[in-house]
Amino acid sequence: MRALTLAATALIACATGAAAQDLAGHIAAGDAARCQRNALAAVTHYRQALALDSMSYNANWKASRVLVDLGLGLPDNQRARRDSLYAEARMLAERAVRVNAAGADGHYMVAVAIGRVALTKGPRERVRSARVIRDEALRATELDARHDGAFHVLGRWNAEIQRLPGLTKFFAKTFLGASIFNEATWENAEQYFNQAVNIDGQNIYHHLDLAETLIDMDRPQDARTHLERVGQLPLGCDPMDPTYKQQATALLQRLSR
Repeated sequence: MRALTLAATALIACATGAAAQDLAGHIAAGDAARCQRNALAAVTHYRQALALDSMSYNANWKASRVLVDLGLGLPDNQRARRDSLYAEARMLAERAVRVNAAGADGHYMVAVAIGRVALTKGPRERVRSARVIRDEALRATELDARHDGAFHVLGRWNAEIQRLPGLTKFFAKTFLGASIFNEATWENAEQYFNQAVNIDGQNIYHHLDLAETLIDMDRPQDARTHLERVGQLPLGCDPMDPTYKQQATALLQRLSR
């Protein structure tokens, strides 16, 4: 009897170890696929990891990230599909935070996913989302002072609010109680983007968004420096990197006219 018990225990241990290994293997395979800019293969692996352990922190936030990648790559005529991907990305990111509230990547992805979901909503929902996006990104930087993605979100948050028409901002602040909009400035946007670039100078998206902000600030020569840098950088893991390079080239051509 004791021998049978020991054998059963050993089998359970082996099964548990194999499951853990498969979980780690699928997450690693998802990471590798994303770095090959194959978002479809990456999401397949992350979904397999979640099937093994739906409460895996890494599987949740990484699946959320690649779902956003897929959504960004869809054209406007597939809006329903894109919105569905963003909604699922938000759900997974929020679950990641529930699993590990001290994880910066989870909070970062909540900010990213909510930002994308907000684009599908009306003005009131967008205003409510603005505070959550900022708070989640700030929380990520508190947990990881070198989280370049979170600094990028904060830069984008400031820039996008500054790009809103004056009447829209007035309406939001006056009728929707969005006094938080008063905190957004071009200078803050530039500062946050610079922090992201300083942490990861190889990230194409950081340079592109900083360049767009500098153009909006009427500083085309400073913007040119970052756009030219985009042309020099190798493609990274972000599936959108080829698109970002094309956008940088188009902006450079526009500045040269």
